[in-house]
Amino acid sequence: MKLGVIGAGAWGTALAQVAASGGDEVILWAREADVVESVNGRHENSLFLPGLELLRNIVATSDLAALGECEAFLVVTPAQHMRSVLGALPVHDRPLILCSKGIEEASGLMMHDVAHEVRPAAPIAVLSGPTFAHEVAAGLPTAITLAAAEGLGERLAQRLARPSFRPYVSTDVVGAEVGGAVKNVLAIACGVVDGMGLGLNARASLISRGFAEMSRFGLALGARPETLAGLAGLGDLVLTCTSTNSRNFSLGKGIGEGSSAADLLADRRTVAEGAFTAPVLRRVAEERRVEMPIVGAVCALLDGSASAKDAVDMLLSRPLRAEGV
Repeated sequence: MKLGVIGAGAWGTALAQVAASGGDEVILWAREADVVESVNGRHENSLFLPGLELLRNIVATSDLAALGECEAFLVVTPAQHMRSVLGALPVHDRPLILCSKGIEEASGLMMHDVAHEVRPAAPIAVLSGPTFAHEVAAGLPTAITLAAAEGLGERLAQRLARPSFRPYVSTDVVGAEVGGAVKNVLAIACGVVDGMGLGLNARASLISRGFAEMSRFGLALGARPETLAGLAGLGDLVLTCTSTNSRNFSLGKGIGEGSSAADLLADRRTVAEGAFTAPVLRRVAEERRVEMPIVGAVCALLDGSASAKDAVDMLLSRPLRAEGV
């Protein structure tokens, strides 16, 4: 199965390295001409994943038409650009493995719904879990959820699995996507806690209560509890909420240390998806009547309507309640 990887940021490049490690050629599509030149000329993505030697059978291109010979695609574009990129893809009916984590701002749709609208004939899978790109690319042990219709998931897992990259197959596409989208917003909140120096107790509490919000939202959308408690949900949440390697955690940490969200976002080359997901997640949650106070606090921080201290005070002053509520 010849694979194409659409999106040559750190995560897309890491996935191309995994896919190419079996010896087959992998085509990596990049929007940036300097990334194409770096990958093909120096076998390194010096812009997004510097210092890692890429396999020689990864071939980069900025021409989507060059992906026409691929039999399946790992789609790793930022969530807000997925619709336009899939619309320009030259093939219509080959499997799309969605690796982006977010909710489309304009429509409120999850990524698999966007893909179904744009490419209705294409089988859809979702790859999501606790994965820092630099560790995956370096061959460090990684486990991840691969959600797809029965049969398709097993075929794709066989193609992607490596001794250090272990996909666990599921049919719960919604659950895999919910975990990946919500955890980015919660990671911003955990970064704020760290930046304000509120301690590890506070961070652990926030992760636990954040997981409760993720679970309420996921169940409202039809996700399965075991998916939300697995790699794509709780696993990814713990990783993203505990390390400055997370772009979302780092954004929150900067806010907690006193910088404005606008300044921090303007100074970034890479996308902190949680900043785009937060307002649309709040909107969809309100439409579904799902209570998500931590998500609401992150939105207030991002739009400047509350300071970090105000947001924390707001969460701490909420009425006492039973833990399972």
